Amino acid sequence: MKGFGDHARAGAQDGLDHDEEMMFRIQARRNRLLGQWAAVRMGLDQAETESYARSVVQAEFEESGDEDVIRKVLGDILQSGVDVTEAEVRTSLSARTVEAKRQLMGDS
Repeated sequence: MKGFGDHARAGAQDGLDHDEEMMFRIQARRNRLLGQWAAVRMGLDQAETESYARSVVQAEFEESGDEDVIRKVLGDILQSGVDVTEAEVRTSLSARTVEAKRQLMGDS
């Protein structure tokens, strides 16, 4: 028979699982939005933009953390011949985090 403590622990775990899932969704949305921002900077068309945004989301899975995403986007923009600084990419990443949170909180 489960006691109150067991139910409380199960409820806390459910809350943690939900928080982790929400963070995952926010990061994926943020990375897609960052990819779209970078694609505009690089002058990509609509189909290329969607493909590029997906590749930025995938970059998150190759290595944990934001640094791989920043490196990818910064390198790709510079390689396309557009002048951008790491600070600009980091600022855009922060802005896209806020935007992703707003979008997802509106979805729930």
